[in-house]
Amino acid sequence: MTKLAKISFSKAKTPETGVAVILAAEGLALGPLAEEAVSGLAGGLSRAAEIAGFSGKKKTSLDLVAPSGSGLDRLIVFGLGKVAELTDGDWRAFGGAVLAELQKAKAEAATVLLELPESAEVTGDAAGEFAMGAKLRAYAFEAYKTPKKDDDKPKDLKLALAVADTKTAKKAWTSAEAVADGVILARDLVNEPPNVLGPVEFAAKASELKALGVEVDILGEKEMKKLKMAALLGVSQGSSRPPRLAVMRWNGGKKADAPVAFVGKGVVFDTGGISIKPAAGMEDMKGDMGGAAAVIGAMRAIAGRKAKANVIGVIGLVENMPDGNAQRPGDIVTAMSGTTIEILNTDAEGRLVLADALWYTQQKYKPAIMIDLATLTGAVLVALGNHNAGLFSNNDELADKLLASAKASGEPLWRLPLSAEYDKIIDTPNADVKNTGGRWAGSITAAQFLQRFANDVPWAHLDIAGTAFGAPKDDICQSWASGYGVRLLNQLVGDHYEG
Repeated sequence: MTKLAKISFSKAKTPETGVAVILAAEGLALGPLAEEAVSGLAGGLSRAAEIAGFSGKKKTSLDLVAPSGSGLDRLIVFGLGKVAELTDGDWRAFGGAVLAELQKAKAEAATVLLELPESAEVTGDAAGEFAMGAKLRAYAFEAYKTPKKDDDKPKDLKLALAVADTKTAKKAWTSAEAVADGVILARDLVNEPPNVLGPVEFAAKASELKALGVEVDILGEKEMKKLKMAALLGVSQGSSRPPRLAVMRWNGGKKADAPVAFVGKGVVFDTGGISIKPAAGMEDMKGDMGGAAAVIGAMRAIAGRKAKANVIGVIGLVENMPDGNAQRPGDIVTAMSGTTIEILNTDAEGRLVLADALWYTQQKYKPAIMIDLATLTGAVLVALGNHNAGLFSNNDELADKLLASAKASGEPLWRLPLSAEYDKIIDTPNADVKNTGGRWAGSITAAQFLQRFANDVPWAHLDIAGTAFGAPKDDICQSWASGYGVRLLNQLVGDHYEG
């Protein structure tokens, strides 16, 4: 096993040492430098490819002994498929797939020749996406593993990307690396064990963003009581660990511009409270702060690349535990907005945290748009599985922007409905609203609940319960935690809200 130690960029030339990776389009079409790299093969590339059944199809590879007389250790030919159909998402996936091949080869130094057949050129943006894919594929959460003996330690890999235009590639990588770092931060937070990462520790992670120029305020229990955040505080009252509300502000746009606001659910561990969850699988509930992790990761990405936009991230941080002081089914609490909420199920807690966080955000910061992210319902898994997050919105223009950014970032969304008919399901004779509408349309009724606290601000709710953790592994993620949402939010800001 190798660990990615460094990514660098160099002028395009035929690699001479270490492991070389060249790119072949479908039909074995090569660029001129790649042709030179295989010129020493007996019978050329076509003979070896025929024996191995390799034709350059997308994400296939051919691992060869380096040509005699070359200083290379080995030569890997990687298939691109049809060049005319390639997207930035493909280049990101290629970076991850190539990194996997290099890890398999236990390479310590490798050069990837980012060259296309004929006159086509790999753009700087594509090179940046390739590098991001490699960095994200290399991620592994091993903070609590006992170090192996010296002779078993993974080797460090130095990866060089040979490109025609190093200047634009390096510039693209500066931004792409900031995004990758945001994704990695989100993955780390979701992967952390719950005994280590409580609300206080999570808030401290937000404070670390000050080093990047982010303004950070942390509200404690006293401040939240003063603001009358009884919905959020009710969730935390069964835990010995105090709640926090972390507010992160990046002021990269014009002073007069209303900010873009992201709000994240940060339930650092969710037992379900008095409405306790089954024991089987409860350990996964350390990831119930995936929405908050996405928000802090997005703020890390946006600040890291110095986005020309005003962006606010607000995360409500609590632990949901069932002690003698815990909230009970049947309790009625008054949210910061003045709305009274009947608690029918203490496991429908994330919407209570978001109710106060959303109201606080729109009241205090008057955002242009507001998007919340939450691992909110198991029902969204029933509807969409692990491949799409659920999108709900009170604004078609914002929803369309999110869907476009989801496609561009490779973090897919599927829009689900909101309507007054669904609102009736969460009506109750005992209060203004109840916190669950029962089994049917569970993701929709949760979104209907949240909409009451958006107060007509253009708003979207992303239910990421199926995508934040436990999703199938892919070319750029081999981790339980995916960091889902970071790339999406960054893309949205870059495409639609930067001056």
